[in-house]
Amino acid sequence: MQTVSYKAYLNLAIPFTLSTVTQPLLGAVDTAVVGRLDSPSFIGGVAIGTVIFNTLYWLFGFLRVATSGFAAQSLGENRQEDLAYAWLRPLLISAAIGLLFLLCQRFILNGAMGLYNADPSVAVHAVSYFKILIWGAPFVLIGYVNLGWLMGRGHVGEVLLLQVGTNVLNILLDILFVVCLNLGVAGVAWATLIAQAAGFFLGLWLIFRRLPPVFLLSHLHGAFDARAMKKMAMVNSDLFIRTACLLTMTNIFVARGSGMGADILAANAILFQIQYLIAYLFDGLANAASVLGGKCAGAKDLSEFTKLRSIAHTNLVGLGLLLIVGLAMLGDPLLALFTDIEPILVICRHYLFYLMLFVVAMAPGLVYAGFYIGATCSAPIRNSLILALALFLPLEFLLIPHFQNHGLWAAFIAFCAMRSLVLFFSWDRIMEDNYSPVEAESC
Repeated sequence: MQTVSYKAYLNLAIPFTLSTVTQPLLGAVDTAVVGRLDSPSFIGGVAIGTVIFNTLYWLFGFLRVATSGFAAQSLGENRQEDLAYAWLRPLLISAAIGLLFLLCQRFILNGAMGLYNADPSVAVHAVSYFKILIWGAPFVLIGYVNLGWLMGRGHVGEVLLLQVGTNVLNILLDILFVVCLNLGVAGVAWATLIAQAAGFFLGLWLIFRRLPPVFLLSHLHGAFDARAMKKMAMVNSDLFIRTACLLTMTNIFVARGSGMGADILAANAILFQIQYLIAYLFDGLANAASVLGGKCAGAKDLSEFTKLRSIAHTNLVGLGLLLIVGLAMLGDPLLALFTDIEPILVICRHYLFYLMLFVVAMAPGLVYAGFYIGATCSAPIRNSLILALALFLPLEFLLIPHFQNHGLWAAFIAFCAMRSLVLFFSWDRIMEDNYSPVEAESC
């Protein structure tokens, strides 16, 4: 097949990194604009509101991830009908879930606010944020499918346009609504909702350029093929479990931090935004691994898959070293971009070194997940998160009473490390001994 090379990998990884990093950059701007307001309660409100929507949307993040994997495999299989099926099947699921979120919004809000038990000054902002942004649920979930299909097919120009264009619009609206019009947390929510709607319509336009509606309609009946839907369901269920474990950890992290006071909650929110930026940088490498890995799986070429692993390792180590040095040298200026409230900055500086540990602990797991997603081999991803959560839960219970926020961050780093170790050591057994891309349904 000879599809894998350093050039091919970087030609995908660089634009994918540029496109994906705008997502956490958006969250960072949200935090930064409210961080310029006169109380940490604004940061805390946006932090809790963001976690609520992360819980809703990341739980169904398999819509993008699985779509990307199946679309990438269609490159190697070279069957035209699979182009349509890779988009239509998850589209039907995403539309139904988005509608369900709208119908259940009051139940979701009440449950979330009861879980976090935030200070009233923080809760009022979180509720305002939620009541506006929940109306973007269908836009976001269908948008995941659009983005996943474009990424899986390797259409980097369209991915850049969709991701960067939508998020730049959101950032500009953030500045307009919050800084210029003083709309506060509601301004952040309105900016995001408008950008989500714009991204939805732009994504449909990009898809229809590649998949004309007439072509899609002609394959609509085949989208319900029982065997294909079973395979997608198995992959999606594994990824659903993965995301549920990840979100359980994230929600516990936020809830435990919230119980330590508004200042700790605000500082952790800022550090988590930087963590998201780091994770999405590696996600660009993972997406490139997913596309090329999907082509290798579709063509049943394990030797090229192994070559891809070696290339990804080199880029993984290089980016990791660059980020660790960058955090060590530029940590203070980076934190100052998020807030000018000195007590919050002092707390952030005290815990900044955990982000360097995060690079070492989490990066391999993110990139290896890309390999498995491309091969639609989802079981190792599921298992890694189950074991990581099984480690995190007793650690945070035991460490927090003695070490407070240090214990919380230590448990988080252990979670990341376990995920990476499981995925790394699953490679030989899964890819070489037990896995055939043609026959496997969920590895």
